Formats: sequence, C-alpha cells, structure tokens
Amino acid sequence: MQASTRKGALVWAALLWVCLPASAESLRCDSGIVGEGDSRLSVAYKCGQPLLQDAFCAPVYYSQSLNPVPEPFASVLVPCQPVEEWLYDRGAGNLMATVRFRGGRVQAIVYGRVPR
Repeated sequence: MQASTRKGALVWAALLWVCLPASAESLRCDSGIVGEGDSRLSVAYKCGQPLLQDAFCAPVYYSQSLNPVPEPFASVLVPCQPVEEWLYDRGAGNLMATVRFRGGRVQAIVYGRVPR
C-alpha cells in the first residue's frame, strides 16, 4: 500500500470515528452499572438510597416546538411530566452524580462538583 493511500485511509477512519454518535453517561455503583433507560427500582438496587431526592413537574411542550402548552390547558388537558432527580455522593476524589428520571426511567446522568 502506498504512503498516500495509507494516509488517506487513516484520515477517513479518523473522520468516521469522530462522527460516531456519543455514548450516554453511566454510573458505576457497588452492585452494577446504571445507564439510560434503567428503572428507579434498578437504580435503587444497584446504587442504594441517594443522598438527596427532588421531584417536580416539568412542562409539556407542543410537538416540534419550544413553546410550552399554556395554562389552563396545561393543567386540565395536558398533564405535566413528572421528573425526579437523585443525588449520589460518590466519595472523596469523585464528582457527585445526579440521576434524572422522566417517566420512571433514567433520562440522564450528570456529573459535577455541586448539584445543579
């Protein structure tokens, strides 16, 4: 294989690797790994009870729009989406992990020094 062909192949391979979809965050716990789509029961089993919990009702948006459904329609016709956030302190030297549940399933896992 010629040097220019080899370089071209390496460039294409690097571009394909960069274009791959990003993987979702996961949380390693004593009894397993938690990822997006896991249930609250699964997270509690794998990671135990969180340090703090919060629950709120997120607004529902029009499909394909950034506009929320206005009141009084939002509370009467379109209920809000229940969201829970569980905070895990992973010990010294590790960032805190916030696990967000939407519809009873893990939607996102966010790491940070302090809760948001």
